[in-house]
Amino acid sequence: MRAFEKKAVEKGFSIIAGVDEAGRGPLAGPVVSAAVILPDSFSDPDIDDSKKLSPKKRERLFDTIRAHALSVGVSIVGPDEIDRINIFQASLRTMLLAVRQLTPQPDYLLVDGKFPIPALGIPQEPIIKGDSLSLSIASASIIAKVTRDRLMADYDAAWPQYGFAQHKGYPTKAHREAIREFGPCPIHRRSFKGVREYADPLNFRWPQP
Repeated sequence: MRAFEKKAVEKGFSIIAGVDEAGRGPLAGPVVSAAVILPDSFSDPDIDDSKKLSPKKRERLFDTIRAHALSVGVSIVGPDEIDRINIFQASLRTMLLAVRQLTPQPDYLLVDGKFPIPALGIPQEPIIKGDSLSLSIASASIIAKVTRDRLMADYDAAWPQYGFAQHKGYPTKAHREAIREFGPCPIHRRSFKGVREYADPLNFRWPQP
């Protein structure tokens, strides 16, 4: 899990951050990104892609990473912004803002996925399935996922009829049926199929090209 970090060090970089996001696919809630700089001495064999871990293990690792990381940045972009600029651009924006929170600023980024983060001016390496291949990215995925899950649990208390605590806003059968029955609530993404059909067109602005 440290192969990409070691390769970056061999290239002459010394402050390496992993970056990942959570929440691109849901019909409701924010997209959350995290950026994590780990010390060279840090290791935990349980750290992996957050989607492969149980909620209990994610919570434990969240605390471990927070306790040992040199720096952690977290950024949240809500559904209104997602609808305005689209989910792809919103995901990149949260990544950029998460990196900018880091102190010290990294001199190299390992980014989950196919695309680099624009407008940063920091050398970076996009890695497909990086959350399963890089310790830094996997750590960022855990921070992002736990942060978002906690937010969705809070939203569940405000709008219990949708079941956000269970599905976290993802398009499960139960969630789709709740949208059909109750209509969208303020945290639903009104540009997404499965929501826009039930949204009030008089109160919705379509994303700008």
